[in-house]
Order: sequence, then C-alpha cells, then structure tokens
Amino acid sequence: MIDHVRDLDLVREATDRLIDAASSWDNAMLAQPSRLPGWTRGHILAHLARNADALANVLTGLPMYPDAATRDADIERDAGRPLGEQLADLRTSADRLAAVAAEPADWSRTVELRNGVTDSASRVPFRRWVEVSLHHVDLDAGYELEDLPEEFTTREIAFLADRWSGRADVPPVTLRIGPADDAAAPSWTTGGTDGKPVVLGGTGAELLGWLAGRGDKGARLAVLEGPGLPELPPL
Repeated sequence: MIDHVRDLDLVREATDRLIDAASSWDNAMLAQPSRLPGWTRGHILAHLARNADALANVLTGLPMYPDAATRDADIERDAGRPLGEQLADLRTSADRLAAVAAEPADWSRTVELRNGVTDSASRVPFRRWVEVSLHHVDLDAGYELEDLPEEFTTREIAFLADRWSGRADVPPVTLRIGPADDAAAPSWTTGGTDGKPVVLGGTGAELLGWLAGRGDKGARLAVLEGPGLPELPPL
C-alpha cells in the first residue's frame, strides 16, 4: 500500500540532499554538461523546479504542462540562470508542491500526468521522489546509483519492471538481486511473452541502471539464463 505521507518526507530528504550538494558549486560547474544528452546541470535543476510546479498542477486538477513545447521552452529559459537563482527556485517550487500536498484531499483519486498517463494521486509523491533522485545521479557530480537509498532502488525497480511488462519489444525477463542460487533473493519479472526468456542477476544499482537506462545500462549484469542482455527502448 502506498504511503504518500512517508513519500513526501522522502521527497523532502532527497531534495535537501541534492540542494546541499549543489550549494558547493559555482556558476561554471552549473554550466557543465550533465549525463543527459544536450542538457547542462542547469537544465536539470530548471527541470526539477518546473516539474515540482507541474506536479502541484496535477494535484490541483490542472494540466501538468500547457503543452510539450511550453515545458521545453521553460526549461531552456531557466537553465542558464546563476546558481543562487537556480537553488532558490528549486527550494520555493519544492515548498509550493509540499504546501499543495498538505491540503486535505482524496488521495485515492485518479490524476492525469503527461501524454494521457493516469495514476493514483497517492503515487505522485513517489514519482517526484524518482525525479529528484535519478536526476541527482544525472548531474554527474559524484552521486551515483549505488548511493541511492535501498528503499528507493527496490521500489523503482518494481515500478519500472511493471512499466516494461507486456511490451512486445522486450523479451520475458526475470531480474534477481544477489547470488544466482539464492531462492529467497528479491526478484521481479518484466517484458512480454515473445522471445527466449532471460534471467539477469546483479546488485540493485545494476538492475536499476538497466531498467532506467543509466550508469552502464546493465553491462555488469550477469546473464544467468537466456541469449544475452536485452536492449530496452528509451523511457
């Protein structure tokens, strides 16, 4: 069962961790490339601020973004600001989202995100946790997949495994954390029904890297069964 109150606390902790890390930068470091093609670190911070506003919109019944072009233009507009402005915006937008989330509401209701995607309102805080945590890694500033909290890693593996389930372009895959012969090790299934089944084993960070297209994208995973490491489509 989703605990949105706990997830909101986890979002705050992840946001504080990212801001604390970025506070030691200077403007030159902010302008350096991130791990996301075509984006600087400034683009990521701008995106995170605008995403907080967008999720506040979702919780109040408004469209997440007016349209894709406006979303992209807002990020581009804000990406080149000085570090102090970026961090202040990130703090205030996070506070706005927290204030909206603190208002009495039916957290079991269905809300609409981008591109017609719907979800329970109670999962919105978790989605924000994902945004802040994975983009902290994307900043390429010393915070890695291995540094993510274990709870985040296992929950995001489960979330992404579900996202890839039923996809005809992904073979049936079983994911295992820990030794191959450990029957009690956490495991998940994903992919479709066509093709030869594959069993992958590795650490939580390695499995998450493959599912999320980050890090070495699963290059260190052990192929315990099947023809090899499948290539996932872009998220």
